[in-house]
Amino acid sequence: MLDPDSGLSLTIARIVQRLKGSSLHSQLERQARVSLHKPEIKLESLKEDIKDFLKTSGWEKKLQNAVYSELNVFPSPCHPAAPPEHMKEPLAYMRKAQGSWEKRILKSLNSMCTELGIPLAQKRPVSEQKELLNKWNEMGTDEPDLSLFRPVYAPKDFLEVLMNLRNPNYENGEQPSFRNHLGLIQVPLKVKDIPELKEDFSELGLNIGQLGIDDSAQVPPEFFENEHVRVGQKVLAEQDSAAAQQYVRQGCPTALRADLWALILNISNQPEDILYYEQLKSNVIQHNLLVDSLIYKDVKLTASNDDYYFVFEDYLYQVLLCFSRDTSVLEHFTYSSATPPKSYIRGKLGMEEYAVFYPPNGVIPFHGFSMYVAPLCFLYHEPSKLYQIFREMYVRFFFRLHSISSHPSGIVSLCLLFETLLQTHLPQLFYHLREIGAQPLRISFKWMVRAFSGYLATDQLLLLWDRILGYNSLEILAVLAAAVFAFRAVNLMEVTSLAAAEVRISFVWRRLK
Repeated sequence: MLDPDSGLSLTIARIVQRLKGSSLHSQLERQARVSLHKPEIKLESLKEDIKDFLKTSGWEKKLQNAVYSELNVFPSPCHPAAPPEHMKEPLAYMRKAQGSWEKRILKSLNSMCTELGIPLAQKRPVSEQKELLNKWNEMGTDEPDLSLFRPVYAPKDFLEVLMNLRNPNYENGEQPSFRNHLGLIQVPLKVKDIPELKEDFSELGLNIGQLGIDDSAQVPPEFFENEHVRVGQKVLAEQDSAAAQQYVRQGCPTALRADLWALILNISNQPEDILYYEQLKSNVIQHNLLVDSLIYKDVKLTASNDDYYFVFEDYLYQVLLCFSRDTSVLEHFTYSSATPPKSYIRGKLGMEEYAVFYPPNGVIPFHGFSMYVAPLCFLYHEPSKLYQIFREMYVRFFFRLHSISSHPSGIVSLCLLFETLLQTHLPQLFYHLREIGAQPLRISFKWMVRAFSGYLATDQLLLLWDRILGYNSLEILAVLAAAVFAFRAVNLMEVTSLAAAEVRISFVWRRLK
């Protein structure tokens, strides 16, 4: 076990190491040099004077926000003696299951590549490059023939894998503490009960004002809304990421949400960030990847058919095509249970020196992937900033929804939390649905994998995502999924099939939209 002092020292060392290579570090150095020419900087108190200058000029706050961002993203350090893979995932059977799932995905991708006779990557002819550049802002008007392409996998395929997940330590004997769990997920992970959830999500208590409820037409704005907006404006003026994260736990005012989310995610859209986005765009223009067609197909099948998101089709192509080329995304695999897939230069199969990550970001899109981006289009209209916000949301949260891990915000834990809440607090409903072959998780799984995008109306969805950012946790997704079943419990007790249960639940989305 790592003692607190050692853990703190390791955390500080890691953050210092990471910030040393950042643009913020060079900016701080430059500002410190500039301050040397100021008359208020004295040689005898040089160190303290420079620190005061950085504080009054706002650079100290930027450094604090960068440190806070690192603490939010990266897990606590492992014991120095622990093998590196423990940082990715401490349970061996989870790592093994994730590895098998990755092989299956890669096999599906390679089969499609072979069947269609299309290379994984190739340089575009000059004429095609010019054409793509000219229509970059209207790619939605393009109608490529995608009939032969299919999603590499859909959420229901992933659920089947999770249903077969087992801890081998329990394989040959009874699981005493787990024997009463009647759900589809059969792994003994610790999930929170209602008292623990109440404590962790205390700001969502009934006695505390919530945006989305207490700003409704029936509640006079002076009771909650006006004061909440005033506090939000003050948080933005202070430019404090930690304060912003605490604030959004009660929901964001619509006019402040874009800036507050950017502050929490430490996104400032500097000139170098815009340049980086343009470089990614240039990579898209120059090279065609097989996954590009998967992205086109997914957008056509999902967002393009959604009443809220079809207007953002062009943005979705721009963001997702650039995302597939972004090698900085590979960094999140240091704390993800997943491993980026590899491909080999033609004729060099199996020779590691000729191996490359494919796609370059290491993420193979699946059916519904574009719905992670679509809601953000309501908040950000500048492509490079929209891109940065999505990338940060992905490497903090969304990757956990399609990888196998024991993390509390991982999809396995979310499924188990959902089933446990339902079985504990609505046992009759849970047992009834189980008996008619309509296991609740078969219905709710796709909601959680998409973080409810495409199910909730956008204003409701953004209020939900406020809480994800505020608590730096995805557990709220499982709680909401259970709440939906509780809301329709009386009607669901009357259904006699999975199809009928799906229909009854669908009325919830119509009402919320």
